[in-house]
Amino acid sequence: MLTIERQDLILSLLKKQEVVTVKQFCEAANASESTIRRDLTELEKKQYIKRVHGGASLLKKTREEPTILEKSTRHQQEKSMIAQRAASFVEQGDTVYLDAGTSTMELIPFLENKEVVVVTNGIPHVQLLTERGIETYVISGKAKKGTAALIGTKAVDAIKEFHFDKCFLGINGIHLEQGLTTPDPEEASVKRTAIAQSQASYILADPSKFGEVAFANVAQLSEVSIITTNGISQEQLREIRKQSTLEVVEI
Repeated sequence: MLTIERQDLILSLLKKQEVVTVKQFCEAANASESTIRRDLTELEKKQYIKRVHGGASLLKKTREEPTILEKSTRHQQEKSMIAQRAASFVEQGDTVYLDAGTSTMELIPFLENKEVVVVTNGIPHVQLLTERGIETYVISGKAKKGTAALIGTKAVDAIKEFHFDKCFLGINGIHLEQGLTTPDPEEASVKRTAIAQSQASYILADPSKFGEVAFANVAQLSEVSIITTNGISQEQLREIRKQSTLEVVEI
């Protein structure tokens, strides 16, 4: 089978199945593992796919963004363990910016006894924070459909009124060359401002976010620390650690 035929077959398989293993590609193309890995490397460089542990998946569209309901059913175990590790960086009395999203929402139960002050743009976060007696400030802004995040120029201006010891952000894409990205430029501005106002910034991201590139730039990898779980290739881990602090939680 010619290279172009194998690569077309790889893309066809990925359109039918979210993640395909190297072994499955080998069987479908009747090719060796080294040949398939070369094909995957080439397709990744062309930004058709992304490599995942043991296989590959298609890249998401740059403007694609799941709703908060869709996100809440994905990677639950990973998000909880990432949040628990993230909470270990929070000290008594810290001022914390907590980004909208399901990954950061998982952090809230672990903040209950830390006497922190939290500023958030996540509408669903507010009730969870106040139920636990956590002092909470809610920024102003436009409520975003689907994710219930407060965004826009008013949100950016509101964040600029605060200074944070730490901020914890969700993200849609983590890429070695393109950095941190998200589908919505207005939300990207909010995240960017929170990073600028924080002494230390942490990205909470399950392995599915690595290798993805969304529409709007947020920051470079060097500006943040990243917390994730195992499931990323050793090669990718080494390359990311050249640019950023990376915490990997074993599950």
